[in-house]
Amino acid sequence: MEFRLLGPFEAGRDGKPVTVGRRRQERLLLAILLLDAGHAVTVERLADLLWDGEPPANARGTVHTYIGRLRTALSPHRVSIVTTGGGYAVEGADVDTVRFADLARGVAATTDPGERVRLAGTALALWRGPLLAGLAGDTLRQRLGAPLHDLRLTTAETHARVLLDMGHHERVTLDLAGLAREHPTREGLVASVMTALFRAARQADALDLYDHARKALAGESGVEPGVELETVHQRILAGDPRLERPAAPVYAVRVRDHWLPWSVGGHPALELCNTYAGWGGERTPGAEWLRGYPTLAVWAGHQDLLDDATVTHLLRAARRDPLAAAAVLDETRELRARLYACLTDPADAKAFAAVARHVEAAAAVSVFRRGPDGLGHWRLTPAAGLRAPLLAAARSAGELLADPRRFTVCACASRTCGWLFADHSGRRRWCSIATCGDHPT
Repeated sequence: MEFRLLGPFEAGRDGKPVTVGRRRQERLLLAILLLDAGHAVTVERLADLLWDGEPPANARGTVHTYIGRLRTALSPHRVSIVTTGGGYAVEGADVDTVRFADLARGVAATTDPGERVRLAGTALALWRGPLLAGLAGDTLRQRLGAPLHDLRLTTAETHARVLLDMGHHERVTLDLAGLAREHPTREGLVASVMTALFRAARQADALDLYDHARKALAGESGVEPGVELETVHQRILAGDPRLERPAAPVYAVRVRDHWLPWSVGGHPALELCNTYAGWGGERTPGAEWLRGYPTLAVWAGHQDLLDDATVTHLLRAARRDPLAAAAVLDETRELRARLYACLTDPADAKAFAAVARHVEAAAAVSVFRRGPDGLGHWRLTPAAGLRAPLLAAARSAGELLADPRRFTVCACASRTCGWLFADHSGRRRWCSIATCGDHPT
């Protein structure tokens, strides 16, 4: 049975709503137990929370009565309330707060930006409003949900920062601007949303959000905005171009006004993996080169996976349909992560199957044609559409995975790099001389 607490209290099973608790306090008691799912809550604490610190003389008996009614209502759905440790605990419930916390911990644990965005987006989407909206008041909500509330905002700050690094300012403004305005004293979130608004040519909205945050900080804490927020504010006022895009990577080349990483792998499929630096360590600024769909299209042309005319066409198409282009970019990052897993662990069958699905999709929209050089070449048909860079990269990945040379692929030994390269000699350790910067040259 599923319970949703991140917003109005809701219960359901197999997609259908289930009514639990005839009285508000019965539902509230169940919600309190669900917030500590799997752990006992004492009768004293239940009474204290249900009656705002002033439980009546018969509180213990009333709690027992509520528990009995809830047990009767929940038993057909295989959810039980057990007596343990001087209190009660719920068992067998699927609770959105638990899923949210697990996803949020996953965001903090992973270093892959695409995975961080996926996990954070999924976690934040579980919130439908204030915790237990319509069931708990503000004071009780603060007592019950302060850690969850803080985790939500921390996850939102990470989500905004990673999206900006990846060039998705439009998603920041769409998904997180409202949350930043609702919580103006979270300066990191406000600074990221202001940056996103500036990149979306909404300077006035960015400055209005700053004024809102400044007043809230002064009113709640009597302080002025911190260095990060004030720096963004001053740069917006000055139209500083440093806000227009993420900082340039250190080891990169400039192609069609886009930063691309050095080619060190020796094969387009390896270079796809190398569009993310830092596989082997914690994520660092500038590690993500595929910050937007245009960069992906230009990268595919730079690797001779697509011709110049196709790249130009894709750049125009992406401007017409930015949301579809962003979806292709996310899909490409997922392919990249799976391909990296295949090449660093040949026994990873799940990763291979995931890559294979992309390779088969590329084959479905490809034709074999004789080129000007007299040789046969695979070419994508117009049916590939905006997915052309993804499918071209997938086809290259399939060629490498079908070649015994895949077993010569090595990952750079630098703890902060992990870039891939082919080593036929078996003696190389580093992807290229001094690229990583943390080993002797």
